Amino acid sequence: MIAIERFADHDAAPVDRIEMTFDARCRSRFRITSAQGHECGVFLERGTVLRGGDKLLADDGRVFEVVAAPESLMEAVSKDPLLIAKAAYHLGNRHVAVHLLPDRLRFSADAVLGAMVHGLGLEVSAVDAAFEPESGAYGSHGGHAHPHGHSSDGEGRGPRIHDHFHAQ
Repeated sequence: MIAIERFADHDAAPVDRIEMTFDARCRSRFRITSAQGHECGVFLERGTVLRGGDKLLADDGRVFEVVAAPESLMEAVSKDPLLIAKAAYHLGNRHVAVHLLPDRLRFSADAVLGAMVHGLGLEVSAVDAAFEPESGAYGSHGGHAHPHGHSSDGEGRGPRIHDHFHAQ
């Protein structure tokens, strides 16, 4: 088994990839089979949240790219940015992870939440897509941690975001 215990430089060239849903990327210790069939054991700092595009360095020097796997989501669309903001507010108020995009947002498939968002005036549909929700008020873009180690949901309930950086 290939052991992976740290991040690689952001510009490192990957030789293989590991594809995972968002929930799986919130675990810091797991076994996974890479796209090329290699069995990998990942042992990162507890609280690490992996993001699509992260690069991981195996103990033998190989670099693996993290890929956000498609998953079942609800997608709410509107040309009105205020409606997108209202939907994001109401979902966030319910502690729902939200992936914000320019004219849409995505959240885990849930009929009740879909109906609520539709009731706000957005078009809602089921999609299979990569899920990269916002890291929360205390996390920054790309999953880097706030210096005080707040959780990924900004409320103290989600996994803590690993404070890693990519060498320039």
